[in-house]
Amino acid sequence: MPKIAADGQHLTVLNLFSTDAAEKQVKLLAAMRQIVDTAAYEGWMSSTVHAGQDKPGTANFIQWRSTEDLESRYAGEEFKHRTLPLFGEITTSIRLLQNEIAFTQQKPELGGVTEISPDRDDYTSIELFGVLPADQEDLIDALGESQTWLVDVPGYRTHTVLRGLRARGLDGKFVVVYSQWDSKEAYDAFRSVPQGERSPERQKVDARVAALQTWQDENTYRVVHTRSAAE
Repeated sequence: MPKIAADGQHLTVLNLFSTDAAEKQVKLLAAMRQIVDTAAYEGWMSSTVHAGQDKPGTANFIQWRSTEDLESRYAGEEFKHRTLPLFGEITTSIRLLQNEIAFTQQKPELGGVTEISPDRDDYTSIELFGVLPADQEDLIDALGESQTWLVDVPGYRTHTVLRGLRARGLDGKFVVVYSQWDSKEAYDAFRSVPQGERSPERQKVDARVAALQTWQDENTYRVVHTRSAAE
């Protein structure tokens, strides 16, 4: 079971695929499963496939030993002439994001560990924020250290802030928030609290994030498949 930790020991890649129909999401998931189940790339550590919930699409949370190993994969003939063309036929956007884990937080009962697996029942949100280069670290703080109060929110489990390093299919600097919740109902209840009814601490963080971000996109997911190199 892959674990998320802000230990700086490896590269985290988040591949986000959007599509415009549920049946295309099914095709995406099948193609991703096949790639993950046959992966034997130098430096590849694990891949965890997510199925879109609010909007059709998929996400693949991938751990690599290094940037050099990933770039070797991208330079390969299979990736350039089979993988990308296949996904290009059934997606409306492809964003391949290279990141490092900047912050992780969990409810105390999880013992300081964030795990991702289809064996869990997490309802997962992935939020993507554009940011000016000079503001990236401030936005990471606003989305991470400044949100310790989340541990008291009903249904909250974990959240991880990823520092965007470089990307294909996306221009400029970015930050990603990967969060886990008990259920869709818990997540929707948290998001739907009217601004005026939110705690002063939350309103302060919301205002700070809004001032720093240049754009924002999100979707929710369920983990459907995972595999690690050790398997």
